[in-house]
Amino acid sequence: MSTLTTPVPLTEPELKLLQTLVYQECGMYFDERRTHFLRDRLQRRLKTCQMDSFYSYYRLLTSREGKQELVALLENLTVNETSFFRIRPQLELFQKYVLETILKRKQERRDFTLRIWSAGCSTGQEPYSLAMIVEDEASKYPGLKTELFGSDLSERCLEKAQSGLYTQFEVQRGLPIRLLVRHFEKNDETWALNPRIRQAVRWRRVNLLADLTGLGEFDVIFCRNVVSSFDRDVAARVLEQLAAALPEDGRLVLGIEETASDFTDALRPLSGRRGVYAPNLDRRKAA
Repeated sequence: MSTLTTPVPLTEPELKLLQTLVYQECGMYFDERRTHFLRDRLQRRLKTCQMDSFYSYYRLLTSREGKQELVALLENLTVNETSFFRIRPQLELFQKYVLETILKRKQERRDFTLRIWSAGCSTGQEPYSLAMIVEDEASKYPGLKTELFGSDLSERCLEKAQSGLYTQFEVQRGLPIRLLVRHFEKNDETWALNPRIRQAVRWRRVNLLADLTGLGEFDVIFCRNVVSSFDRDVAARVLEQLAAALPEDGRLVLGIEETASDFTDALRPLSGRRGVYAPNLDRRKAA
């Protein structure tokens, strides 16, 4: 190893090897439009590791000693754009239609457990936003037990999420002032989420390409702006698994511009509920 002063050239065979490795590990697919981004991130990691060959870097990533570096590379390739109450119309739809409908049905069945999963949660703003919404709604249903889960591929993001500490810039992005006052306290240069909301969410590193059956069923799964980073085969596989994790009246929420119907018939779109999907019960019966 040596300190790099000029960028090491990345050959096409090396790029193909690394593209394939990333794809196999987490399903991220880099087409021609995104190759520049991949090259840039690979150059940065090579410099950090002080290596002088991308093939040597590839061999490190595929070795037992390189597991931590592989995690670091995948974290650097993940776009962790998020904010509190992001895409507010979808969250209003979740509160006024999805959540209310599910809770009423649970009350009728005397089922007092609500499970919600934020898959690809980045630094935690989405699951914490959901926790704030659920807290307001749960007060109408005595005895309700809520289980909220946040998962991401990035350990660094999960560590920040668990801390519940956010900068002034982060709390200003989408968080209404009344909720800032209600749920946060100023802590030097950061804002600290109150323990009640912070402890309402459990965290876990999850690769959506892995077998998800051990996670159990969820009444609502948020997986927004995640499947769009996959190619067709991986998107289909992930969506099939998410569909299998929903009960008959469960709901999957994708990004506003994402669709499940192009990849699988295991889910059906809900009319007038953009981005919201239900399990395809006809397919389940046929199976």
